[in-house]
Amino acid sequence: MNEEHFLEFDEYLQDEMAVADKLAFEQQLEEQPDLAMAFETYKELQLHLKNKFGQADELNAFKKNLKGISKEHFRKPKPKVIALKPWYYAVAASVAVLFGLFFLNQNSNPTFEDYNQPEMVFFTERGDADANLKLAQDAFNAKRYKEAISLFETILEADKSAEIQYFYGVALLEENKLPEAEVVFTSLEKGNSIYKNKAIWSLALSKLKQKDYKACKELLLMIPEDYEGNDQVDALLNDLD
Repeated sequence: MNEEHFLEFDEYLQDEMAVADKLAFEQQLEEQPDLAMAFETYKELQLHLKNKFGQADELNAFKKNLKGISKEHFRKPKPKVIALKPWYYAVAASVAVLFGLFFLNQNSNPTFEDYNQPEMVFFTERGDADANLKLAQDAFNAKRYKEAISLFETILEADKSAEIQYFYGVALLEENKLPEAEVVFTSLEKGNSIYKNKAIWSLALSKLKQKDYKACKELLLMIPEDYEGNDQVDALLNDLD
């Protein structure tokens, strides 16, 4: 298979083609639906990689690796723009995805965003008439965490239940107030409430957010097997290995 087409797609998207080559390539896109479909697939892959890697230098490192593989394993024929048989495009897209998955697995660590799934809170289902609880609930569930933090702090003056403390800690974590969040979660971890293991998981997520992978793994290993979110614990442990 001729891998030069990945490079052509990339050169076009990066505006690195000579004017004549660019015009010829655009003409082929108009005349060959299969080529246009392959090009769109490649653009989607590029967007996925950009979102996954985040930083431009990491994405460029991936592209450099891909081009290195190209130079080592493929000869690049002339002329630059060559029509391929339609079935090549599906193979090309598949190989591009495989290259992407390979380098993602080799060069990236799990991220906070991969595992951050804050649960919804329903304080008012308990029949509690406290207006601040309803406001805090609505703010938290709408991901208005800064507003929720302020409300939780007012509520905690009178209600220091583990439930309120836990969701207060989650809101702090979401707002990147990591030291404050860890104080809350550590206090819960030392207790015996039903939020004990959730607090340990949240502490692990805080360490993951800080890219402290060693501390994150140590915390995960503290969580018992019967924890309700153990699938996520096991998945993150596997990603950290």
